[in-house]
Amino acid sequence: MKATNNKPASSHNPPRHIAIIMDGNNRWAKERRLPGLAGHKAGVDCVRSTIEGCIETGVEVLTLFAFSSENWKRPPLEVKGLMELFKLALDREAKKLLKNNIRLRVIGDKSAFSSSLQNKIAKVEALTAECTGLQLNVAANYGGRWDIVTAAQVLADKCQKGELAVNDITEDLFASVTSVAGLPEPDLCIRTGGEKRISNFLIWQFAYTELYFSDAYWPDFDKTHLLAAVNDFGLRQRRFGRTSEQVEAEANA
Repeated sequence: MKATNNKPASSHNPPRHIAIIMDGNNRWAKERRLPGLAGHKAGVDCVRSTIEGCIETGVEVLTLFAFSSENWKRPPLEVKGLMELFKLALDREAKKLLKNNIRLRVIGDKSAFSSSLQNKIAKVEALTAECTGLQLNVAANYGGRWDIVTAAQVLADKCQKGELAVNDITEDLFASVTSVAGLPEPDLCIRTGGEKRISNFLIWQFAYTELYFSDAYWPDFDKTHLLAAVNDFGLRQRRFGRTSEQVEAEANA
């Protein structure tokens, strides 16, 4: 990955936080009569390109849905290959992340991973902890419902211990104990591969997120596709419950 200061013209008011459901790896491989893991390997290159595109466009946070809590149901050989690919990517990209001032955070239930993978994750997170550029979140063994239940358990435990009253629980407090606490909520969610659903991804955080669906399989997704999504986002009026007239009046104030 290579950072650049040359922002495209369309980077005016870009989304602060982009979330991506990276779909279509297996179908990409199948069309080429390749094993499924070949699609996942090709998808790693697209991660690099997307990170570069986000930096160039001025995006602050990028969250990638890499492995859902439901993906354990996939064939054991594919799951094993994905875990090995994850380890390899962490080893290979750690120094590049640091060099480009990118902070990595892995969100999800990491306890299900092998101890060696957990150690690699912790090592790269610690290595990049002081980076102040792009915040890169990788959702692995992540599910939106898991995120909500885990947050509820944290608050319930505080209530049980007498540290918190039930009536003190607000949306802001709840958000503060979710997996992406402290970061701006996603402005834009991109899903590749032609499917039109969010598949249990960041469902608490997606309350007002703009959705963009691309027919491109993830291994074919490049900066041109990313820029098309950002351009489309720039044409939308985000009202957050207000009228168009109110939004326009506020913009012109």
